[in-house]
Amino acid sequence: MRHNTIASVQHQHIPEYLKPWLYASGSLTQQITSLAHGQFHVEPVLEHFQRLKRNDAMWMGMPIQHTSWVRESLLFGCEAEPWVKATSIFPILSLQKRARIFRYIRKKPIGWYLFQRTNPTCERRVLWLKDGWTRQSCYTWHGCKFIVQETFLANFEQFLQRK
Repeated sequence: MRHNTIASVQHQHIPEYLKPWLYASGSLTQQITSLAHGQFHVEPVLEHFQRLKRNDAMWMGMPIQHTSWVRESLLFGCEAEPWVKATSIFPILSLQKRARIFRYIRKKPIGWYLFQRTNPTCERRVLWLKDGWTRQSCYTWHGCKFIVQETFLANFEQFLQRK
């Protein structure tokens, strides 16, 4: 996978145990499944349409006035508490193409489709949000652009520290 990583201003403050997760390439689904000894599941929280935010539209090279379909979900490993809060943003233009499949995956992880026999290009940025360290990835997959944002929650960090 080709990465153009934009490091956050606070790079020096990212805990060392979390850096491999924030900057990893490939499927987070597979990585969590491996860490959790085969356990992984997705719980969709909210799916809705909304206008693209200015910074997201600019990053994807989409018109600002465009609508996007947003999927918010929680990712779980081998514990009862979620490890990752994920938000995926699909512009309408991408949903009219091959990315339309992502509207109908329900409890399946996006990574299962995204990395199945494909090698999407990815631009990445890492930042701190109120829920924790977050990686934002702008993928180009079969000509479709979309953003996947993954925030590593405190439960995940605690699990990593115990290992």
